[in-house]
Amino acid sequence: MSAPSPASGPAKGLFSNPYLLLVLTMAMWGGHSVVSRLAVGEISPASLTFLRWVVVASLMIGVAGRGLREHWPVLKPRLGYLAAMGSLGYTAYNILLYWSAHYTTAININIINGAMPALIFLGALLVFGQPVRPLQWVGTIVSMAGVTLTAAKGDLSTLLELTINRGDILILVATALYAGYSVLLRNRPMVPSLVFFAAMAPAAALSSILLLGVEIAAGEFFWPTWKGWVALIYVAIFPSLLSQIFFIRAVELIGAGRAGLFTNLMPLFGASFAMLILGEALAWYHVVALALVLGGILLAEWNQRRG
Repeated sequence: MSAPSPASGPAKGLFSNPYLLLVLTMAMWGGHSVVSRLAVGEISPASLTFLRWVVVASLMIGVAGRGLREHWPVLKPRLGYLAAMGSLGYTAYNILLYWSAHYTTAININIINGAMPALIFLGALLVFGQPVRPLQWVGTIVSMAGVTLTAAKGDLSTLLELTINRGDILILVATALYAGYSVLLRNRPMVPSLVFFAAMAPAAALSSILLLGVEIAAGEFFWPTWKGWVALIYVAIFPSLLSQIFFIRAVELIGAGRAGLFTNLMPLFGASFAMLILGEALAWYHVVALALVLGGILLAEWNQRRG
């Protein structure tokens, strides 16, 4: 049994196309990495995490409040699940990502984040016994090679200089949490995607209050500048709201393992946006990496279609 489509009319086609949903999601997540860099010194990590989910929760309660009331008998027995998913998949992942940037390099962050598809496949195997076919593993490895090439900026010798530090551990935990979130979407309550997301957003907002308190106690909180508010608006609407709805719907359509493979597009979108917004130059390795990532996705999808 699958949840009803969250849209009708012109939007119905979008919500029936998992590949378009996933590409748009990865574009928004890639843009998030650029905005996060622009937001340094403009808004503190915990306040960005807290405020983004307050905005999203408020919007979702307004948009899907009626649906929440209608589906409350289904949601009520799953409140613990909803709280865990919202807290770990949303709040914890974001704050760990922001914190990790203070201790490790962008190369480390991108490489470790690139392990998410493999972690999703492994999680689906361990939790649900979902088999991973050999060609799917090949596709994952090929795509991760593209991510690694991008992160290393075409010079793989730089990988030999990587060391494990606090930031590496933080981003590894963050990646594992979101991979777990993706796998456990399979067990979500059978309600429309908008209603499901509306039920998790308040949990993300509430759980981020504790993080905000820690930041204030540590003396690291400061009010956002106008640039910080602009960053917040982008993060709230795109990476926090639309992308999560799109990702949930895509997982509903093709499963966590296949959807997770598309996360390898995220650093490539991030590099493209960095070129356009931050003025960074396009290098040869971006082209090679794009071919590897798309090739890996096609391998895994071809394997799935043949099966």
